Amino acid sequence: MLSDRDTGRAVVPVVRFADIADDTVPEVTVEAIRRRGCAVVTGTFPRARAESWDAELDAYLRRNSFAEGYGGPVDDVFAGLASNQPRIYSIYWSRPQTQARQDDNMVAVRSFLNSFWRHESEGRVWFDPTRDTAYPDRIRRREPGSVSLGLSAHTDSGSVEWWLLPAYQKVLRHVFSGEWRSHDPWDGAYRTEVDEFPSTVMCSAFRTFQGWTALSEMRPTDGVLHVVPIPAAMCYILLRALREGVPDDDLCGAVNGQALPVSEKYHSILLPALSPIPAVEPGDTVWWHCDLIHSVADGSNPERWGNVMYIPASPHCATNAAYAAACGQAFLTGASPVDFAREDYEVDWVGRGTVEDLNETGRRQLGLLGAG
Repeated sequence: MLSDRDTGRAVVPVVRFADIADDTVPEVTVEAIRRRGCAVVTGTFPRARAESWDAELDAYLRRNSFAEGYGGPVDDVFAGLASNQPRIYSIYWSRPQTQARQDDNMVAVRSFLNSFWRHESEGRVWFDPTRDTAYPDRIRRREPGSVSLGLSAHTDSGSVEWWLLPAYQKVLRHVFSGEWRSHDPWDGAYRTEVDEFPSTVMCSAFRTFQGWTALSEMRPTDGVLHVVPIPAAMCYILLRALREGVPDDDLCGAVNGQALPVSEKYHSILLPALSPIPAVEPGDTVWWHCDLIHSVADGSNPERWGNVMYIPASPHCATNAAYAAACGQAFLTGASPVDFAREDYEVDWVGRGTVEDLNETGRRQLGLLGAG
């Protein structure tokens, strides 16, 4: 049987922001997102606004001589993955990033995506899908003509923690009890209780979806995000490490403090499903379930920039609120957020976002409603 990709049918669902805003997303699209675990939301922001953000970010970097002081180190999280860090810059507090995170359109998209999750189960309420918290992340800027080194297939939500942490044992209660078909990747139960092992790349929050906002045009051949659009594939990854043929002291290459690799050696049955996102325009947003296998393809594009702001979905819960409040204090000083390496580039930068740039939503997201 031919796959959707082989027949030219869409693999990554596409939804119009206007339909989200009007609550008219077709049911067939809703079901496709649930099945695939990913989506492109077109027109999240007007194209002109996204392009103005891109220009402002460029000016912000130039004004503060970022290129002269940045060596482009590879984060520890990418160690062990093929290729390199794909021009990801440790910038968190520019005005464009601040504005995009708190924008009503972004809030609406995140609420729509959070609604795919069961936030009440096991007799408890795990998070509020209608309320945002901040998880400030970085930017990517890839200039025209650059040869972009990507990242091989991996997942981001922990590594050895999946097999070792008590909270993950609860998340995976069906997988490791032999009832793996009952595992629901959209069940939020115990996800907010996961506390990853201390490292420079741990994640202190529960992100329902990873995401980024496009600031430039990108095409599938430009070295873009690829996904294995099967949220439940995590079951295979976890059980594969427990099968014969894997050394007792190896979890299929998992290493504490690094992204969880998905390799040809151990996971060849999954990798043929890696598929690129469709073409995106400035102002579109791209989202993928926190468990989803993904990669960034190598690529070279002589004509277009490849620029994004990383903005995930992190709904309100006690864990996320505590992390966001710590980020709020970092925002006030321009320091790097707690989960990231303490590079602190923006502490003395001219033109970074300030409390005055935050609306009520932005202050609430960062636990700063009483600030200013």
